[in-house]
Amino acid sequence: MPTAYWINVTVHVLAAMLWLGGMFFLGAVGAPVLRAVEPASLRAELFRRLGERFRGVGWAAIGVLVLTGVLNLHFRGLLGRMDDGAFWASRYGHALAWKLASVMTMIAISAVHDFVLGPAASRLTPGSPAALRARTRAAWLARVNAVVGVILVIAAVRLARGG
Repeated sequence: MPTAYWINVTVHVLAAMLWLGGMFFLGAVGAPVLRAVEPASLRAELFRRLGERFRGVGWAAIGVLVLTGVLNLHFRGLLGRMDDGAFWASRYGHALAWKLASVMTMIAISAVHDFVLGPAASRLTPGSPAALRARTRAAWLARVNAVVGVILVIAAVRLARGG
């Protein structure tokens, strides 16, 4: 494989670490710490600021992942095989299908979380029942996204090991 391929794979893995690692950090460390912050208005402001900051970083990482992912398929000679039913029936094709489906699912969930639920929750009165319900919905959506992220990593490892 050419050097450009290895550079591309490295950038792809670093972007995945940033996106997934950031989500896991926020869920495992950031949110639990912030839940203990009082008053509720300060807690809401900190959640909003963290969310807005990570939203930009996360979506930049997603853009890099999509670009480097397509380039990885090109370097591996897979773009021309996408219409081959035998390819998709192979173990490698199955792993790639799981990875691509996971990526699309995560992007959709992230879009709803980042551009619909999160902003809606931040507009509500901090600590109100409506704000708590909105934050709970956003938190559950983030958890689902984390589970899909684990599925994505499993599929990526299978791809790296030949399917």
